Amino acid sequence: MANPDKDRSTPSEDKSFFCSCGEPIPRIGIPIGFWEPFRLADVTLKPFCMVSLGGTDLNLSVRTPEGTVHSNQGGKTGRKTAFYHVHWYVYPVLYWMNLVTNLLCMSSESFDIAYMTELDPTWQDDELALWLNPEVLLFANPIAQLACSADCVSASITTPINTLFWCAGCQGGVYPLTGNLAFHHGGADASTLILEKMIFKLHRELLLFGSMGKKAACGLYPMPWWRKDQYKLQMTYPSVTKNTKLACNPIGRTTFIWGSNKEYPIKGEDFAYLLWRRRYCCCL
Repeated sequence: MANPDKDRSTPSEDKSFFCSCGEPIPRIGIPIGFWEPFRLADVTLKPFCMVSLGGTDLNLSVRTPEGTVHSNQGGKTGRKTAFYHVHWYVYPVLYWMNLVTNLLCMSSESFDIAYMTELDPTWQDDELALWLNPEVLLFANPIAQLACSADCVSASITTPINTLFWCAGCQGGVYPLTGNLAFHHGGADASTLILEKMIFKLHRELLLFGSMGKKAACGLYPMPWWRKDQYKLQMTYPSVTKNTKLACNPIGRTTFIWGSNKEYPIKGEDFAYLLWRRRYCCCL
């Protein structure tokens, strides 16, 4: 397993010497920060193909669109569009291995398939997703998208810019929050953007929470707008990066740095990622 602290993309945190949790009599502890591997995610073209479970096909009797990578020929040049499905797994490695104890912020979880976009109609239809994310109308313009270039530079050097929440750095804009991609520049780049869309979508649905800052010292808190520097992504399939400094990457980092030779025909067109999140906890 890679070490996410092996680069310069760990966000700065509160420097307090003490923290407290509990009411009416608070318990005093010491704040600590660490990276927690907590979720697995598949990004796949084939519905119900569980990439992280060895390619198991669930064969559910549910009609859902196939994933595609389609070439549109128009004018002198053509471009590719794409559609992917995502499977989201609960993967509490630290809890299983009992590596972190005496932390009030840690919760007990077990392995589970928590979300499948094949069962979510808003993942398949841009217009339907608009009802959940109407703010997309504010950012569907060249000026808003141009700001993503600054996020790309920042994420590739250090950490992404959280105020540019509609951007996923070098991968472009996250809207609409569906599996559709207007541009497909390669498997690593496309699958990364799809996963970043999913992370933001789950925050908007209050299925992902804040885990950084003083508010998280005693437990997770609601965060409907994602904090991008809270996460790092590590590809686990079809290829794993052996260089620990390149294995875990922040939201929006260019895939030019780490994404070469990560895709090949047939068996290398689906992807799986380990998702890390930054935790700020009170050690009592």
